[in-house]
Amino acid sequence: MADPVATGRADLFGDDTRAPGKAPGSVAREQLPLPAFEPSAFEPVHRTELQRGPTRPSLSYWQDAWRRLRKNKQALASLAIVVALLAFTLFGPLLWRVDPNAPALTRISKGPSLRVSVRVLPDLPPFEEEVVAGVPPTPNADGASLSAPERLDWIGEPTIQAVRMRWTAVPGAAGYLIYRSQDAPKGGYLGLPVGTIDGGNVVSFEDSFNLEDRAYYYSVVAKNVSESKQVITRRVNLPAGISLADAQGLQPGSKPGDTLRFPLRPFGTDSLGRDLLARLMAGARVSLYIGFCAPLFSLIIGVLIGGISGYLGGKVDQWLMRITDFVIALPFLLFMILFKIALGAGPGQSGVSAMLIALVLLSWTSTARLTRGQVLQLRESEFVQAARLLGAQPLYLLLRHLLPNTLGVILVSFTFAIPGAIFTEAFLSFIGMGVAPPTPSWGSMCNDGVQTFLTHPHELLFPALFISIAVLAFNLLGDGLRDALDPKMRSFE
Repeated sequence: MADPVATGRADLFGDDTRAPGKAPGSVAREQLPLPAFEPSAFEPVHRTELQRGPTRPSLSYWQDAWRRLRKNKQALASLAIVVALLAFTLFGPLLWRVDPNAPALTRISKGPSLRVSVRVLPDLPPFEEEVVAGVPPTPNADGASLSAPERLDWIGEPTIQAVRMRWTAVPGAAGYLIYRSQDAPKGGYLGLPVGTIDGGNVVSFEDSFNLEDRAYYYSVVAKNVSESKQVITRRVNLPAGISLADAQGLQPGSKPGDTLRFPLRPFGTDSLGRDLLARLMAGARVSLYIGFCAPLFSLIIGVLIGGISGYLGGKVDQWLMRITDFVIALPFLLFMILFKIALGAGPGQSGVSAMLIALVLLSWTSTARLTRGQVLQLRESEFVQAARLLGAQPLYLLLRHLLPNTLGVILVSFTFAIPGAIFTEAFLSFIGMGVAPPTPSWGSMCNDGVQTFLTHPHELLFPALFISIAVLAFNLLGDGLRDALDPKMRSFE
């Protein structure tokens, strides 16, 4: 009787133990060698000896979004700018303790400057006209053929208080015209006419109109019915200074010849001498307050209406969407005016409350439509169906499962709504329907700066620059958040 163990081993390793008479077509199998095992092969393997291939770390949804956001350099730089703007708004007034509404009539429309030292000027004696004896005041002559005065001299030292001048009489002149320009006269343009002398024998003039510490060109033209074609021009540089009365108001006990130091004004001053940096900080509080609060409240309304409409569907969805279409058709500017009248804000009064109400009540429609579309996609998902089978109520499903899963899209919508609200506030304040003086905002500061843009461009440049930076930063941040919060972007990495 054959050994069953040997027979099984022969079958396993290919040992042919059958009789010599084999069936036709059978093939003889070769005997395979037994594998050799060392005793160490049966020892337990330690964890440190296990070798694993590269694996992706397990990250949550928000951790993965933050990781992708950090790879976007533009979005990260925009986030840094947004944080800097918030710090500028919240902590800037604590460091820069300057009253934004305090005027300084001695520093009107000054450009950006460091600490300025000025000399206290003495009071000027009354000005007396110089009359040339023997010269007729109204001779008969052709004004166009008159010559120019031979000389133009200064009387005393020209200062920002007054520029006094005298010139030689022109034979046949019945009077003189005095022009002032900040640039050298060219092409027949002599500048601003600052004085008219009636009488050919009067040869002096005092100019004290809105003088600044800069260079001026004074031109004197003789006239007799018509102006002469000949002109004499002289340049004068006015040093920085301050009158004795103004100096004693700022620093009691000041005397002529003393040196008075003005504080640092890195962004300059406006048309009333108010510090632009302090006003930009105060204006940022108004602009960013409206920029954050209006989108936040409209976002809450839009999320609730869109979530209810998308989850319930049917007639509720139809009615809510028709209301949304009706609100979209309402003109914002007209309702802004109506809200302002209803709140009792008259001309020249602040319309911040009316602006905020109009933005909240008329800006939730896009968020509602966006949330409705997301809820319509998610309400038939497996996890929602499982929660419904476990007995979850509709309100619980909406607040616990549906709306949190639309948070990424809602956050992107909120980020894009902020620059729109900031720009709307700036526009309304610019046309006089928003923030009223003296309360500053970036839009109202632009409105003030437009009036002096040609002569003092810094009054418009800085608030417009802050509006542009804020709008651009929030838009770029919204683009980065849209890419970072999109789960489909993981497949492209």
